[in-house]
Amino acid sequence: MLIPYLTVDQMRLVDQLMTGKYKVSLLQMMENAGRNLALIAKRNFFKNNCEAKSVFVMAGPGGNGGGAMVAARNLSNWGANVDVVIVKEKVKYDGAAGQQLQILDKMGLDFCYKCEFESRKYDLVIDGLIGYSIQGTPKGISKDLINWANSQPFPVLSLDVPSGMDATTGKIYEPCIRAYATLTLALPKTGFQLRRSKFYTGELFLCDISVPLNLYEELGIEMPEKPIFSEDEIVKIY
Repeated sequence: MLIPYLTVDQMRLVDQLMTGKYKVSLLQMMENAGRNLALIAKRNFFKNNCEAKSVFVMAGPGGNGGGAMVAARNLSNWGANVDVVIVKEKVKYDGAAGQQLQILDKMGLDFCYKCEFESRKYDLVIDGLIGYSIQGTPKGISKDLINWANSQPFPVLSLDVPSGMDATTGKIYEPCIRAYATLTLALPKTGFQLRRSKFYTGELFLCDISVPLNLYEELGIEMPEKPIFSEDEIVKIY
């Protein structure tokens, strides 16, 4: 199956049409992304049994962070022990990501800003720090967390794009997450086609966030004749 790859600008247009014309809210897309992220963690890392598994979720203030927090909620509900670190004070998380943080707060999950969770041992680290809107080298707490994750023996699962990579060009900023696997959203990004990108994405999976097929047609994006997600909502790219 020949799957098209999108630039960041094209993905922005997809997001804009989803929320504008098709009235699919960011919160709905975030829920789809986060649940699929939890599913791939459950299937590929925990052999379909999350009970007593330890997960460290690194959640930025944007859409990727919100999706990672959705995964945190689902994994917790499925029996995992989940810690969440945020990179800004709680009051600075707003919009859909802020709503996800409030849910975790109500659930009583352990999360903090500038915390010491990093000294613990985990079965999986989830990277939801920086999405496709990266603007240069990661800084501050995000930089520290990327460096920490890369220095640990725990596998890292990235959402959409490893934090620190330009999804269009494949440019690698310093530091950049070196993931064991990446779950990208809707369609894969052009930067993932470069051979060197595989060192950072690890295994690349694609998940359905319910983008209408005629939306792609509007943008002149040619889709495969057979629907990509006809057999499963998550498919492996490489």
